[in-house]
Amino acid sequence: MTHSLVCPETVSRVSSVLNRNTRQFGKKHLFDQDEETCWNSDQGPSQWVTLEFPQLIRVSQLQIQFQGGFSSRRGCLEGSQGTQALHKIVDFYPEDNNSLQISCPCFWGGWSVPLEALDSPKPEWEP
Repeated sequence: MTHSLVCPETVSRVSSVLNRNTRQFGKKHLFDQDEETCWNSDQGPSQWVTLEFPQLIRVSQLQIQFQGGFSSRRGCLEGSQGTQALHKIVDFYPEDNNSLQISCPCFWGGWSVPLEALDSPKPEWEP
């Protein structure tokens, strides 16, 4: 069984917020467990979320969920430790639907997240 590593000390940053309306579309909705809310980015060449954890973590799975019709064809998970520069961990290819998508060998063309110690993972996707 998996559980979220996001805790109150986790710092999150996002590429943008739709119309700068943080009340309705802000990053606080990323992890609020409410299916009626969401983070919504503004248009741009790519959208991303950066998480800074208070300790090293091992990412073994990535779960994402898009609004139907507002998905991505390609994404990339990057990460780092401490002050190191971000480096690519894996490319992923999400489906264009609003189902919860989980990285494992049976989804997204058979990719999985390599086990790696990080404190700053950054998933990024192209529209």
